[in-house]
Amino acid sequence: MSLKLEQQNQDLIDKQDHEIHIATLNERNRIAREIHDHVGHQLSSSLLQIGALMATCKDQDQLIRLGGLKNTLSLGMNNIRDSIHNLYDHAIDLDAQLTEVIDNFAFCKVMYHNTILEPPNQKQSYAFISIVKEALSNIIKHAQASEVTILLREHPSMYQLIIHDNGTVVDYNPDHGIGLKNMAQRVEILKGHLQIRTVNGFEVFVSLPKV
Repeated sequence: MSLKLEQQNQDLIDKQDHEIHIATLNERNRIAREIHDHVGHQLSSSLLQIGALMATCKDQDQLIRLGGLKNTLSLGMNNIRDSIHNLYDHAIDLDAQLTEVIDNFAFCKVMYHNTILEPPNQKQSYAFISIVKEALSNIIKHAQASEVTILLREHPSMYQLIIHDNGTVVDYNPDHGIGLKNMAQRVEILKGHLQIRTVNGFEVFVSLPKV
């Protein structure tokens, strides 16, 4: 039974990671298309116009200035291409993902503060996103709250996530629910620390070591 439950937890983790990964890819593709279709096309058009001007220009000084402008625009075009390519790396925008999760949470007001300067790695980011989703789900089910505070902080050797609401927890048992076991398993895999408290509201405290 324990092995079956562990497999269920792992299946849930894999499913959540896949959903986050797909959402990230879709957002990167959207941004890349917008950059390519708008900024890229405008730069391409400008380069063609400058090329046409240079082909008919007889003034040497004007040709030099146009050549400098063309080089600047070409550099900008190369930077645009690099930016589009960089959108396809394996990085995940943790802050953007959490902001989207919070924006879609309509149960009560959410105060979100993120002071991280050095982004966590992909597995840590997936863990934070999943834990925030699960915590907000538990707040809907078990807490009569009107406000939730989510703090994401960085320390020299670790990242820290604190989720706390101002409600009263009812009908809650931390020993039940695959979602809570999923949270604990994620943190354990990343050699972190998880604490859940239900005094004066529902609170989740997570710390993950920097790697």
